[in-house]
Amino acid sequence: MRKNYLLTPGPTPLPPQVCESMARPIIHHRTPQFQAILKEATEGLKYVFQTENPVFILASSGTGAMEAAVANLLSPGDTAITVQGGKFGERWTELCKAYGVNAEIIDVEWGKAVDPLEIKKRLSANPKIKAVFTTLCETSTGVTNDIEAIGKIIKETEAVLVVDAISGLGAIDIKSDAWYCDMVISGSQKGLMLPPGMGFISVSPKAFKLVDTAKTPRYYFDLRKAKKAIEKTDTPFTPAVTLIIALNEALEMIRQDGLEQVFLRHKKMASAARAAMKGLGLALFAPDAASDVVTAVKVPEGLDGEKLVKTMRDTYGVTIAGGQDEMKGKLFRIAHMGYIEEFDIIAGISCLEKVLAQMGYKFDLGAGVKAAEEVFLK
Repeated sequence: MRKNYLLTPGPTPLPPQVCESMARPIIHHRTPQFQAILKEATEGLKYVFQTENPVFILASSGTGAMEAAVANLLSPGDTAITVQGGKFGERWTELCKAYGVNAEIIDVEWGKAVDPLEIKKRLSANPKIKAVFTTLCETSTGVTNDIEAIGKIIKETEAVLVVDAISGLGAIDIKSDAWYCDMVISGSQKGLMLPPGMGFISVSPKAFKLVDTAKTPRYYFDLRKAKKAIEKTDTPFTPAVTLIIALNEALEMIRQDGLEQVFLRHKKMASAARAAMKGLGLALFAPDAASDVVTAVKVPEGLDGEKLVKTMRDTYGVTIAGGQDEMKGKLFRIAHMGYIEEFDIIAGISCLEKVLAQMGYKFDLGAGVKAAEEVFLK
């Protein structure tokens, strides 16, 4: 018998009440009963997004919501800035190219945050830029970008700010309205403590002006249809009924704690994980912009990073994430978002220590657990 621990940056563990809600008999989505559930869900999402703007629920992954942003805002031949600081920043560029949009790429060294002044420089040099696509937390590197500073720059221009907050929402702060974010994208399977299957997208009045004039063909992801439907507390197509019911359970948990307490909990989990890595003599991949969502750590020289992750998962039931693309085998990532508490972190670090020792890495056994416990005791 073996208990499994999930410490990946999505999917994340599910709370018992979320699991229970998905076992209830399904109801029809074109009914007053479901309309009440949908209304509760959209209002709860506004609370987490920290916005007064509409938030649309898509039966898709977060990438579907990213695609909806590109398809609805821009026309073929338009120009947009895409910030590439990791695997998911690159996705913005790929989506723009798929829709015939000229992507003006800002390449950021993996492990670093984008400099907001570089965005300002690009916008000043090209007033025809219609959108800036960036990321709150770049999950592949464990970096958090300064969305507040970026928003202040973009609000003075005609461009709109679009933020991929798929891994950050519900874990770290993003004040959609106060930070002048015109579209914020998220997904269900990370900080919101749900299974994969839903994408979310908030849309500002400034962004809706582009939505109404964009020439890109769209059908399922047409936000004009979503806007008309939500005005009647409805959806344009069949929604993920069971997941929306579960969403209300997760949102209620977040409301009960309050966003500030949720953010503080994630910060403490992250601080303990980072302290443990320091205690083990391991180097963080992004020490200057480390996220409270996921901690990216360099694999010690001479060790096989892929074997480390595989052994933890397949032998001991503790699943963390490896590096992606150019960092494959060179780093590992421990997530601490969503339904994670201190003993999940302790168990993960203990397993990491055991496997590192088996692989021949030299350190004082228990040093990581001790460092994490000291953070939790404060």
